[in-house]
Amino acid sequence: MGIIEFMRSTAGRLARMAAGIAVIVIGLAVIGGTAGVIVAVIGLVPIAAGVFHFCLLGPLFGVELQGRPRASSSH
Repeated sequence: MGIIEFMRSTAGRLARMAAGIAVIVIGLAVIGGTAGVIVAVIGLVPIAAGVFHFCLLGPLFGVELQGRPRASSSH
């Protein structure tokens, strides 16, 4: 389950957001038209997953939907 642990990490969050941006760019710049807009909207899903800190694949592999808890800072 290495990929799932990666996707639940901070680096995984950044990777999901980068993938979402790439899908949006491909949809709008490469595909274009109505199909491109649909692809771009689909690209918002991994961005939202990264921003809101959840892993959509987690439940399929028996782990929490929520990513790893962030380390609390000690004041």
